[in-house]
Amino acid sequence: FDWSCIDTSHLPSSYKTNSCKEKKLLLIADHFLQQYTHVCPDRKPLFLHPVNECGVEKFVSTTLRPTLLPYPELHNWSGCASFVANYLTREPLKCPITPPSSLYSSSTILKYQRGNCFDFSVLLCSMLIGAGYDAYCVHGYASREICTLDQTQELCPLLRKPQEVRPTIQVKKSSKYRVKIPSEPYSKFELWQKAKKEEEVGGVQKKEEEEVVMELEKPKRDPFHGLRVHAWVLVLSGKRKVPETFFINPFTGNSHTTTDECFLGIESVWNHRNYWVNMQDCRNSCKDLTFDLSDGIRWEVMIPERNKLLTERDKDDMVSDPNYGSCAEEKEEKDTSFEMPPSWVARFNVSCTEFENQYPQGKKELLYKKAKLEKWAPYVNGNGLVERLTLYSDFRCTKVVEVTEWFKNREDMLIMREVNKETQLTTDHFSPRHPHLLKAHTYTSLEPETGHTMEFYYKARDDDLWKRVEKATEMTEYFVGRDDFLHIRHVEFGERESEVDTTSTRTDLNLRPIVQIKECFHRNPEKPADEDVEERIFMITDDSIWLTYHLEDQDTIASKVVFLRAIQRDREGEEIFLTRDTCVKYQPWSSEKHRNVLNLYKLLWDLRREQKELKQQVRESEAEV
Repeated sequence: FDWSCIDTSHLPSSYKTNSCKEKKLLLIADHFLQQYTHVCPDRKPLFLHPVNECGVEKFVSTTLRPTLLPYPELHNWSGCASFVANYLTREPLKCPITPPSSLYSSSTILKYQRGNCFDFSVLLCSMLIGAGYDAYCVHGYASREICTLDQTQELCPLLRKPQEVRPTIQVKKSSKYRVKIPSEPYSKFELWQKAKKEEEVGGVQKKEEEEVVMELEKPKRDPFHGLRVHAWVLVLSGKRKVPETFFINPFTGNSHTTTDECFLGIESVWNHRNYWVNMQDCRNSCKDLTFDLSDGIRWEVMIPERNKLLTERDKDDMVSDPNYGSCAEEKEEKDTSFEMPPSWVARFNVSCTEFENQYPQGKKELLYKKAKLEKWAPYVNGNGLVERLTLYSDFRCTKVVEVTEWFKNREDMLIMREVNKETQLTTDHFSPRHPHLLKAHTYTSLEPETGHTMEFYYKARDDDLWKRVEKATEMTEYFVGRDDFLHIRHVEFGERESEVDTTSTRTDLNLRPIVQIKECFHRNPEKPADEDVEERIFMITDDSIWLTYHLEDQDTIASKVVFLRAIQRDREGEEIFLTRDTCVKYQPWSSEKHRNVLNLYKLLWDLRREQKELKQQVRESEAEV
């Protein structure tokens, strides 16, 4: 990008000229620089008044324009840092060991969506000060990875797992009278022989692989280590309830502690009111630095602040002096110091469209350790794709292992898709607004009856269905929190009589025959155990029903009832539902009431009715799949 070709004719006059106060400020800065070079001749020149886009020298503090943008996401530091990192394209410094000769306004940087580390920092600092933070731009030195935005040695932020707080486990003291169970005897010599054999077979190859991995992971030596110039943002504790001082890398938007080894030293810091030079030793990077800017020994301020407080002796002299009024005026004039002129930068704004389309040209790509992260603005891709994370098995990023994609604004409510390239397993995740309340769908192929696992938002479904696993010959459904205590339903299917098109949308064409329906129930505490069914199996082809009841705490064998070929016909052709030959029961713990044949007859009648309803429910589940 050629910055010399940008159009500056429309810019305000403050960009092209300096006011009297700005000219005086430049003289003060030159005088301060002379004193600084005289006191510290071995240190590099300060970054004080580079030229702007119109070729006019401007002091760096006046380039900051505190601004609060009208978006809630930009009212905290993380939102501002993320926006700047995503919205701008990084440009390297012309010389990596010297600061730039120019510093453009934030309005121009936002217009062209590109800049170096100093442009990033000025824009971010302006937004943070506008949001109420005690923020400062920092001119210093950093590692090559920070300066060049090289994150290939870092783990992708999406893969970082939060630190788990392990609960303290109280170990009970074992009793000295406890019987010690002897461990299984083993031969140390045999184990040593086995380990030696494995080491001889795979030791050399494993060592070579480890050497290759270590060579790839080892960062290359940087000839400019400690000399690479970088700019970042310092946020002091205090304002906006910031508990601890920290750094922000404007290229990534990530926060760092002030003891981070990636930041090697600081030359100066500034905000919209003043400019401070670091007088502390940076041989140990920034670990030993203190950031109390009011400490005149550690931080040399360029413009002394106005001294509004008078000593007790000055007050006594004023009171005893007959010319008290004139002395007070002279004292006030004497204490008056130079104030920083207002910013010459015009107020910048970000439209709603620009805020939504944060990435330059609609896309941004970041490389991490064995991973690549791609980001798109909403509506750039027709399928709603906004983010993609690709994981690789090697450091050269050639063999893809897993791909995770995130979507927005899709009609089918798909929000995330995970694809395992090794197992060819795909998992789709949906929002709660899905018409079937589908939460996740795992599959290898979208063809029916090829293996599908579906999870649902069961709390919003009428049937409390949590999960459904369908295969070619079976289907299992899992339920949570049902009033009838049902938690598993397993259906087995038989083979079709003839080959048909399984992709047809009609569900009445040659459906798979149902062989068996098995249901499992949790214990219902309101019923006696011998009346509370734990498992029931409907053998559709054999026309039999198997019931198994729950156990009481003191029981050992469960009660069972089996109805075999329940429907028969008498001589007159009328149906007989129950005979001694068609009902087998084993109820050792039941009372005489439960052994009544009439009760068994009613039970069988209810089971026959429920079997028809179950078959209909199975067909509805197949149609839903």
